[in-house]
Amino acid sequence: MILTDVPIQDRMKKKDLEIELEKVPQFENPDPSLEQYLTPAVIAADMLFRAYANGDIRGLKVMDLGCGTGMLSFGAWMLGAGSVEGYDTSQKAIDLAAGHANSAGADISFVLSDIRDVHGGADTVIMNPPFGCQNRCADRDFLIKAMESAECIYSVHIAETFDFVKDFAKKYGREAVRDKIYKYDIPHTFSFHSKEKHSVDIVVVNIR
Repeated sequence: MILTDVPIQDRMKKKDLEIELEKVPQFENPDPSLEQYLTPAVIAADMLFRAYANGDIRGLKVMDLGCGTGMLSFGAWMLGAGSVEGYDTSQKAIDLAAGHANSAGADISFVLSDIRDVHGGADTVIMNPPFGCQNRCADRDFLIKAMESAECIYSVHIAETFDFVKDFAKKYGREAVRDKIYKYDIPHTFSFHSKEKHSVDIVVVNIR
């Protein structure tokens, strides 16, 4: 087979995707109540490549719930998703995401919406929802909406909450498994942060 006949997604290396994701804009004046932390490009690239390898990205409809400035949406588009829709409740985040997609020539639909008002479905949901550190149980609405929207979900959570996520998914007739655990360095972003960065273990959970 001639290399140029191979889809670009199959020729792209994870490092190449990571480099492109580094270009996704940061939040401007992030809102602590929304827990607006940018998913690190190295984690996003690995998470998406694993989903791609499982056949859950290429050619499929992908929804990014709580898309922020578009990190996961843009990565899914680069890996050949058939269509990508990103939803967020922050107009500033949506504007940044749409502006970056436009400059990159990425065909991604970004929609301003509360998570509870999202309608429609997809093949795969990818998301890094609020961890619930500022607003307790904030992740539950995202999990419910994701399970309403798609058969396959990749979702990021604090690792120590995995058992809760597993039991929560089970109530909806779903099975949740650990996909991979990462070390996440939360940067000093808000006034209540007392350290330059704080490291936590996060887990990507695959729900089917």
